Amino acid sequence: MFDKLEDILLRYQEIEQEMLNPDIVNDQVRYTKLRKEQADLYDIVEKYKEYKETQQTIEDSLTILEEETDEELCEMAKEELSLSKQRIVKIEEELKILLLPKDPNDEKNVIVEIRAGAGGDEAALFAAELYRMYCQYADSNRWKTDMMSLNENGIGGFKEVVFMINGKGAYSKLKYESGVHRVQRVPVTESGGRIHTSTATVAIMPEAEDVDVELDLADCKFDVFRSSGNGGQSVNTTDSAVRLTHIPTGIVITCQDEKSQLKNKDKAIKVLRSRLYDLELQKAQDAEAQARKSQIGTGDRSEKIRTYNFPQGRVTDHRIKLTLHQIDAIMNGDLDEIIDSLIAADQTAKLSKMQED
Repeated sequence: MFDKLEDILLRYQEIEQEMLNPDIVNDQVRYTKLRKEQADLYDIVEKYKEYKETQQTIEDSLTILEEETDEELCEMAKEELSLSKQRIVKIEEELKILLLPKDPNDEKNVIVEIRAGAGGDEAALFAAELYRMYCQYADSNRWKTDMMSLNENGIGGFKEVVFMINGKGAYSKLKYESGVHRVQRVPVTESGGRIHTSTATVAIMPEAEDVDVELDLADCKFDVFRSSGNGGQSVNTTDSAVRLTHIPTGIVITCQDEKSQLKNKDKAIKVLRSRLYDLELQKAQDAEAQARKSQIGTGDRSEKIRTYNFPQGRVTDHRIKLTLHQIDAIMNGDLDEIIDSLIAADQTAKLSKMQED
């Protein structure tokens, strides 16, 4: 590990020297590439410098204890030695995590698809609440949301909603949310007071760029129609809504949120590109079954990942057996404790697998 850290430190210093070269400064493409590489290495380099400084403090304290006779000075050295030894263990663990292979999609925006599952109108109402939960979580991170497609059920529920969350690192946090979310509560439509169980499926996909997936528009069929709201009432009087069918896969995407046909078409293409990219990611994960075992919640979309139990006021994430009795806060977008716990569990699993390898 330390040989690798020395190589990273050396490369970081080389980049610093290169960026002082006037020829590099005038070459914007090269300069931008170096700045990105420097930014990627910065956290590791700073943590490694902290490690080396702490190691030097340990050595200095040991030298004082060996050579000095002054009791007060030796007592201070003992205390410094004890604190530094504790600190260096923590720094080593942090360095191991920083050296874990990074997911190339972590910094990307995400496209979120939420679909009502079992439970009829109650499932659609729950899907709408999940949408609001993720929008509020996005707001708390100062990320922007952009509606792509919405299919309502007429009583405030969502049969399906597709939206984008734009923000640095959105995928790194939200990628653990893919799967089946289950709700247990007395529905507003239930007069007998019985608790029902309903589900909604969440899919988190990194926004795909042109270089991520090849998309031949000749494989796409576009239909335009008049967008409509609940009960078929016309929203506008032009054929602005777009239905995109990807012939090779059979994927169908409908976008009608914008009044412009061109904007709806662009959104549909963006969703399709991300779906195709997500299919490729799923295939890669299927091909690496052992690697998938070391990851938390980036696998099977049919996996039941979380239960929201309203009568007991609890939310349970089944993958890491975490239960929190703060359902109101969570439904209002306070997802930090759940997501931080999932990230920590994922890192622990990957560290364990790396040590085995």
